[in-house]
Amino acid sequence: MKAWLTSTVAASALGLMLAAAPAMAQDAASAPAADAYTPDPDAKEGGAIVITYKDDVATLDPAIGYDWQNWSMIKSLFDGLMDYVPGTTELRPGLAESHEISEDGQTFTFKLRSGVKFHNGREMTAEDVKFSLDRVTNPATQSPGAGFFGMIEGYEAVESGEADSLSGVTVIDPTTVEIKLSRPDATFLHVMALNFASIVPEEAVAEHGADFGQNPVGTGAFKLGEWTLGQRVVFTKNADYWRDGLPYLDQITFEIGQEPIVALLRLQSGEVDIPGDGIPPAKFQEVMADPEQKARVVEGGQLQTGYITMNVTMAPFDQKEVREAVNMAINKDRIVQMINNRALPANQPLPPSMPGYDESYEGYAYDVEAAKAKLAEAGFADGFDTELFVMNTDPNPRIAQAIQQDLSQIGIRAEIQSLAQANVIAAGGEKDAAPMIWSGGMAWIADFPDPSNFYGPILGCAGAIAGGWNWSWYCNEEMDKRAAEADSIVDPARQEERAGMWSKIYTDIMADAPWVPVFNEQRFTMKSPRMGGADNLYVDPVHIPINYDYVYVNDVQ
Repeated sequence: MKAWLTSTVAASALGLMLAAAPAMAQDAASAPAADAYTPDPDAKEGGAIVITYKDDVATLDPAIGYDWQNWSMIKSLFDGLMDYVPGTTELRPGLAESHEISEDGQTFTFKLRSGVKFHNGREMTAEDVKFSLDRVTNPATQSPGAGFFGMIEGYEAVESGEADSLSGVTVIDPTTVEIKLSRPDATFLHVMALNFASIVPEEAVAEHGADFGQNPVGTGAFKLGEWTLGQRVVFTKNADYWRDGLPYLDQITFEIGQEPIVALLRLQSGEVDIPGDGIPPAKFQEVMADPEQKARVVEGGQLQTGYITMNVTMAPFDQKEVREAVNMAINKDRIVQMINNRALPANQPLPPSMPGYDESYEGYAYDVEAAKAKLAEAGFADGFDTELFVMNTDPNPRIAQAIQQDLSQIGIRAEIQSLAQANVIAAGGEKDAAPMIWSGGMAWIADFPDPSNFYGPILGCAGAIAGGWNWSWYCNEEMDKRAAEADSIVDPARQEERAGMWSKIYTDIMADAPWVPVFNEQRFTMKSPRMGGADNLYVDPVHIPINYDYVYVNDVQ
């Protein structure tokens, strides 16, 4: 498991990778990726902002940092070969101005931008790319993201300690690097946009060693100006940043040790621009009921789904009609209301902001009488007894009680097992231990915006193993083959086709009903009246939670 993001309902997601896709020859694909982003014509340069956090920052090392707090901070200090159009899930060029893909889809040749400088003043070269990829995959680095690079040729040898360098990464010349994969993998370019793939200078890593995370040196829009542990972290503008006109701000100060309620009060008094920990749950309704405060609230989707699993290997959930009945019995609107409407009802595994989401799919309607009929069809007209496992932190036990009440309406008597997160995870990983699990507190949040990230670990056969995260134990080998086929398509011209393949996979899975998708949690934050920039920069689906490079203030003198 790789910890990813903490929020009011969803607490973690995983960096588990999909089973290897078989090699399939592809048409030649040349991809000098276009950057379609148009700068904000109203943006103003200059000024400074204050952001608060309760806890100190763990690290600013891109190979190590992997939590909601440092993810966007690291993104503003470092760059990778690939990036995303601000506020979207659309890939665009990063430090590589273009790339080419071989006919077999296994060799990527990246042409680097010239003149890009690290914060120490040295120009970046292809040697830095190789060093960075070797470093993040080296077991000595202890990177939680190392497994994302498993498709690169030579990864297994580095992981086992047999080699200290990836054989698949070759420096062609100072501005060209070639990366060979052991299999075609359409997620590779997304991996190259992860923080883990950020380019770092070897000399800075050598100088600071294990303390590089407190002395970060990258190519990003901001550079570290000050870090006083337990008090503040200050970013200053990188005047030599390679993207023209960015960043807009001169300085960002992250104040540490601020309780969320105090931060909210300081925002209201004009002392704070963004409360980094978001709106305190106890104050959410109060904020939303006040027109002046509500005007400062920014809401956006995130790549998250909360769901109920049904163990398809345990009776009576081995019958599809029973699983369909459970899908029809859950009042998702009521559950969303229980968490102050901080989510949207879900009808499929993918969240709405994920490529491949099927807007036309209606799913299972809430229909108690139809659910009773389905149970009777399966031979359970009088219902049955079962267990529902849930993580024992609020609001999850309350949500489990709502699920329990809904199930009772169709005769299913579910005993709630409210346990510590580790115990729920352990039960889910045992084939005959947990008939049903509410995933809240452990719900899935994607590591990158690709539909495949919702399949392998939690719905594919590779995850239906002891200790795995496919708690429904749903294993459809035909679906696995279709998933592998979709992920072998690396041709950029065929990505719409690929998204359609994934869309059909997920709706076909719902026909088997191993899950009840319950909701897609929304992200809420606040900003001061002086803050400028599109709302989707404050709830960026990829740069979670905020894309600092593109926000600005309106009161620059």
